[in-house]
Formats: sequence, C-alpha cells, structure tokens
Amino acid sequence: MGTDSGMILRALSGFYYVYTGTETVTCRARGKFRHQRVTPLVGDRVRFTDLGDGTGALDEILPRVNQFQRPAVANIDQLVIIASGAIPVTDPFLIDRMTAIADGKEGCGCVICINKCDLDAGDCLYDTYTAAGFPTLRVSAETGEGMDRLAELIAGKVSAFTGNSGVGKSSILNYLEPGFRLQVGAVSDKLGRGRHTTRHVELYQLSSGAIVADTPGFSSFDTERMELVRKEDLEHAFREFQPYLGQCRFTGCAHVKEKGCAVRAALAEGRIPASRHESYVRLYEQAKEHKAWELPQT
Repeated sequence: MGTDSGMILRALSGFYYVYTGTETVTCRARGKFRHQRVTPLVGDRVRFTDLGDGTGALDEILPRVNQFQRPAVANIDQLVIIASGAIPVTDPFLIDRMTAIADGKEGCGCVICINKCDLDAGDCLYDTYTAAGFPTLRVSAETGEGMDRLAELIAGKVSAFTGNSGVGKSSILNYLEPGFRLQVGAVSDKLGRGRHTTRHVELYQLSSGAIVADTPGFSSFDTERMELVRKEDLEHAFREFQPYLGQCRFTGCAHVKEKGCAVRAALAEGRIPASRHESYVRLYEQAKEHKAWELPQT
C-alpha cells in the first residue's frame, strides 16, 4: 500500500473514480467524511491510499478553488455555455443566469458557444455576448465550423459544458473526441427541446489533455433552484454595467427603476442590450426573495 493523489472524474453509488495522470483508481471514501458531513465531488483533487488491484481509499480532499451545487462539481476553470439560435432556441436569461453564477465563483470564467450555426448563425446572441466581453464563438457539431477554436479555448483547463437540453453538448464532445461515443438525444420537434441524455456529472479527459464535464441540461425550471446569488453582487456580474457603476444619483441604486440611474440611462441610449438588463432585473427580483440564512457564507 502507498499514498497517491489525483482528480475525481466520476462518482457513482459511493464509488469515486480517481485519475492519477497514468491510471484510474476506484476508491471508497473513509468513514471520517461521513462523520464530518463532507461529500467528495467530481473535480475534487484528492489524496488516497492505494490498496492495490486498482482500488483505494480516499484520505483527504485538497482545498477547492470553487464548487457548484447544481451541478455538483468542483475546481472548474470555466463554464462553456452551449447555446443555439436554432431549435431549441436558447433563452438569453439562461445564459445570463449561468454567467452571473460563474462570476461569483473564484477562478471560474465563461465561454459562450453558439452551436448549430449551420442552421442559424445566432447573430443576436453572438453580438450581445461579444459586446459584453465574453469569449464568444459560433460552432457546428455537424460541419465542424469553429471546433478548432473551441479546442484551443479548453486546452489545459477543466471546463464544464452546460446549456439547455437539446443544444448539442454531447454532440460537440463527440466531435472533439469521437471515441467518447456519448449518447446523443434526438430533439423533439413537437416540444422544441431535447431529452436529457446525460444523467450525471462526469469529467472526461480528451486526448488533447483538456478535461471537460458534460452536465445535465438546464431549463427555465431548473435555473430557479441552481444557485443563490446575492442581489448586492449582481451588478458586478453584468460587465456592461461596469463603466456606469458609481455614477448613479443615489448611493445603493438597484438599477431597476430608480431615477437618476446611470445604468438605465445607458440602456435607454442603446449602450446596454435590453435582454441583458431584463435578465438583471429578473435575477435581482429573485435575489430579493432570498433569506439571509439561505445565502452562501462569505
């Protein structure tokens, strides 16, 4: 027996599959984790005792850079938010909800990836998020357009792929790494949305060295329960607001309907997209309902 370290790639039924850089070891968590009410997460960097025969026992979870509740995953370098201008068309609010959540996570960036550009270029989405300063690209899992650029953006990083069901997360991963053979769900023309084909969070190491997570799709229902964001922090999550913060007539301006608001003035002049401000207001109104005890401790 000896000690080793690695990253949890998947967790199923109490088993943790830890990649050491050369092999994957199937581990069980020691009882102390249960007693301490600590649950190892996919993405955790851990130390474990190698018991031989490809098995081990988790000894320690190394400090997390960040962690998400929904999906339950840790140490994510960036969210790759897959959107679509074609069926099922992505509601910008879902993108804005995810970028706001990522903004509150230490060390987590965002990439906006508009799939199915062979069917619809998604010009409105592309223009909105490019102007907001997010790395934004058009791709097609069918034609391969933009895939080289996407591969560059995820190289050497741990990236969580997320997006509303049916936009093609698994199809993109299949293109990047054909050997994955991930199940790809057909989109229901009747509903305009895809069946959830990825049932749990799992990290995959590409042959390029990038590590990616394909997470269960989020819908307008799921986002309400994903993560709580403080209303005081929201203004910083919307990058277009930054030049105008501190210029409002009243201290503590919420940028919702106040007179003398510099953000709303910029909105009226077309310097802030209406969809982004609408998402901000919707998130702000939701955040007002959060109880202090529900919010993450800082």
